[in-house]
Amino acid sequence: METAHHRHPLFGVLLKVISTIAFTAMATQIKLLADRIPAGEVAFFRSAFALIPVLIWVGSRGQLPTVFVTPRISGHLLRSIAGASSMFCGFTALGLLPLSDATAIGYAAPLLTVIFAVVLLGEVIRIYRWTAVVVGLIGVVVILSGYVEPQGPDRSAIGAMFALAGATFGALAATQTRRLTWSESPATIVVYFSIFTALFMLVTSPFGWVMPAAGEWVLLVGCGIAGGIGQVLLTQSYRYGEASLIAPFEYVSMVWAILVGYVLFDTLPGLTMLTGSAIVIGSGMFVIYREQQLGRRRARETAAATSFDPET
Repeated sequence: METAHHRHPLFGVLLKVISTIAFTAMATQIKLLADRIPAGEVAFFRSAFALIPVLIWVGSRGQLPTVFVTPRISGHLLRSIAGASSMFCGFTALGLLPLSDATAIGYAAPLLTVIFAVVLLGEVIRIYRWTAVVVGLIGVVVILSGYVEPQGPDRSAIGAMFALAGATFGALAATQTRRLTWSESPATIVVYFSIFTALFMLVTSPFGWVMPAAGEWVLLVGCGIAGGIGQVLLTQSYRYGEASLIAPFEYVSMVWAILVGYVLFDTLPGLTMLTGSAIVIGSGMFVIYREQQLGRRRARETAAATSFDPET
């Protein structure tokens, strides 16, 4: 029987694009909070309030009682440690960088995931993908070169380092997620990540948490809801289309980041950042293309192997 993703690939693309809008809305609210609310406090509320749309989604799928059942709690713990570290670094970077720059550096995460998949999961990567990864990382260096100051690192340079650290931890989280998906449902992974991250961020409460003002409460709740909605839409999008079709639309987020940066923060990306971003995005697209080719080849090989019966 034909699966849903074969019937509605354009719907999957639409969900993915809307998810980028939701995540950009989340990042915008975090940036508006950054001058007064510590990153750890923001990350706590983002994770806690993200549970609202996530649990509504899980409940609508009839998985609410079973979503908490897992034999791999240690795996979720490791994934959440990496993800929480990525979130903290990324939120810190948002307070120090233009929205478009933080977004661009974050695109390093899929490239680093390829490297970690080789080291931690034993995946075999051929020359084409290695070349794309190297070229993409050169693009990251181009972006970072715009923050090199002869007199030493300034506020933006520190932000760039936090953004790169966030991308690195994000790649580690993605690698651990790959491992978890061998036995765990996406709903279980998302729920445990939100719960553990909120708990982890409570540890930062002695280090400068403040009482939010009324408007800040709205933004804290809003960034959590937007993040949760974005996660649900992102997860759902891959049910309706192949990853090779859906994944490239992640880069639409750069369009939203530039627009929001200009309208709300009066910033525009420089030539260095745009050049580096183009290199990184091009490399990421090639990695996705190669994944598509290899996936189809493995499917053909599996079909050929199962169709041959030596007993007949």
